[in-house]
Amino acid sequence: MSTLTISGRTPDVASSDEAAIAARARKRARQRKLAIWSARAFLAILIIGGWQLLTNAKIIDKFFWGQPSGIVTQLRDWINHGTQYGSIWLQIWITMKEALLGFVVGVIAGVVVGVTLGQNRFLADVVQPYIKIMNAIPRIVLGALFTVALGLGTTSKVLLAAVLVFFVVFFNAYQGVREVDQNLINNARVLGASKMQVTRNVVVPSALTWIIASLHVAFGFAIIGAIVGEFLGAQKGLGLVIATSQNNFNPDGVFAAMLIIAIVALTAEGIIGWLERRLLAWRPPSTVEIGGM
Repeated sequence: MSTLTISGRTPDVASSDEAAIAARARKRARQRKLAIWSARAFLAILIIGGWQLLTNAKIIDKFFWGQPSGIVTQLRDWINHGTQYGSIWLQIWITMKEALLGFVVGVIAGVVVGVTLGQNRFLADVVQPYIKIMNAIPRIVLGALFTVALGLGTTSKVLLAAVLVFFVVFFNAYQGVREVDQNLINNARVLGASKMQVTRNVVVPSALTWIIASLHVAFGFAIIGAIVGEFLGAQKGLGLVIATSQNNFNPDGVFAAMLIIAIVALTAEGIIGWLERRLLAWRPPSTVEIGGM
């Protein structure tokens, strides 16, 4: 008599059933992913096509709102002939350099301050009102102050981007540290770990999910900080291109620059998502991830 499993099935039959279930799950995931991308493409065609048709029919005034064909023409002109301030690639590089530097500075500062205050309740209570006051200051006011104090160069834009990133990362890092299981910390201390070892090997890895989650939003804020800083005063950059297009009543130029920013932001989002999957490979996949989003 053959050996049976507890459920009455042979190992070969059980493994075959599991393989069939996994295959069906992968098929459903592929079908769902295809449906999502198809719906996204349809929505994009609907919006862009409707926009073009409404402007052609003069229902929407293209003088104020531009039109997709005009945006494509503007992008082609920038690629072939550049902008008033140099090539479009130079403007993109300047803005991305400011955003990336601000992102790195803001993330490092946010993680360090968030982890420090998350572990020190007394210090957190002392500085809490000051952090709330700083967070309540309108960012455009800070941007104007940085421009006046630091000039039209890169520094003022980097600092504004860093401030925007800092608060997003700080609040997530702080909350992530506060959510760490105290039993893990106590066990590490019992085993003789120093405070720095506990922070490096227990607290930060446990809070990493919170920190990584904040990066998705933080990079968008870094771009906003760089653009706003350039809009307030700059010598080069996409923000200056947008401001010039606005002053010249050129909505196609404004939308073309916005499209470039959107493409850069989506690319950065993909990179951050890849980084998240690599750093958090130990985490069980969520329902959304299983579905292929």
